[in-house]
Amino acid sequence: MKTHLSLIACAVLALTACGKSEQSAGSAPADAGATVVKIGSANPLTGPFAHWGRDADNGVKLAVAEANAEKLTLDGKPVSFEVVSEDDQADPKTAAQVAQRLVDGKVAGIIGHLTSGAAIPASRIYSQAGIPMIAASVTSPSFTQQGFKNTFRIIANDRQQGEALAKYAIDTLKAGRIAIVDDRTTYGQGLADDFAKAVEAAGGKVVKREFTSNSATDFMAILTSIKGTKPDLLFYGGMDAQAAPMVKQMNKLGLKAAFMGADGINTPEFSKLGGDSAESSYASSAGAQKNKMPGFADFSGKYKQQFNAEIQAYAPYTYDATRVMIAAMKRAGSADPAKYLAELPKTDFKGVTGEIRFDDKGDIQHGTVSLYQLRKGQWVGL
Repeated sequence: MKTHLSLIACAVLALTACGKSEQSAGSAPADAGATVVKIGSANPLTGPFAHWGRDADNGVKLAVAEANAEKLTLDGKPVSFEVVSEDDQADPKTAAQVAQRLVDGKVAGIIGHLTSGAAIPASRIYSQAGIPMIAASVTSPSFTQQGFKNTFRIIANDRQQGEALAKYAIDTLKAGRIAIVDDRTTYGQGLADDFAKAVEAAGGKVVKREFTSNSATDFMAILTSIKGTKPDLLFYGGMDAQAAPMVKQMNKLGLKAAFMGADGINTPEFSKLGGDSAESSYASSAGAQKNKMPGFADFSGKYKQQFNAEIQAYAPYTYDATRVMIAAMKRAGSADPAKYLAELPKTDFKGVTGEIRFDDKGDIQHGTVSLYQLRKGQWVGL
């Protein structure tokens, strides 16, 4: 067991080198006769969402290191998996360039991209190339509504999150007057639209709708406008990099409304950056609560040991997505996308995050949404 864990540790530590395009040295063939199987991992590795991207990338690397320790044989030959990490900067145009680069690099499959805005344009390129893509954090319903046969996701979508959040806001928090701000990304705007529809359906009233960008840091004008409508709750469709300064500025203005977001703010980083102003905020996750994930405790221990960091959000999901992909290759006996793609819809996998099976669109069956509140700097399940 010690030897097995040491092999994993060495492989994972070697995989942590960074760059805009990273080929993981730690997954080099165990012998000269091994065939290298490349798995693409596409995330924002630089910029304001890099903490999310590195976290997701680490999940892939951990799964690959463990797979390499198994010394698998595919297509009649020993194989060594290699992670090719690309930085899409959470930008749609860059994501399309990254996708083409991964296709040209002959990756056998894709885990990613992190954001909906990046994943959707990239998915078209992977579809044309016939390369399987498993998303572990993409929540826009549009992702699996394109009709592609190669796209899958192992997490719930924004429609489900919006409905759960709206129900809690109206029924439990009794927030009848709600203001909504979004960052105008595919993720943020789509989530805000779904939340707004669910609010109205539940009998609440959207008293103000504003938008910003995913690079803004000054929200005083927007918040001043919102304050005049006297909302009970402000919902933000976007990520933690904007949500943290937003709650600070709400506090400065004396805007007393409760603050709510979705999985985009459900991170340790939001608490760290938002400080006392972030306390009592509400958020969701498009999956089970961590303490209810069947394998989270064990995974969290391995993650901390290998990367000396706390899990931000999606590492357990990218880890499971990678394991699902490799399991399909095992069943097919091949890493050839044309051969193992047919195995992915048959997935019946018990992962760290729970049971994973896909419906006919590639969505996870019985997707779960969990709700949280930030208390004393920690997200606590409701």
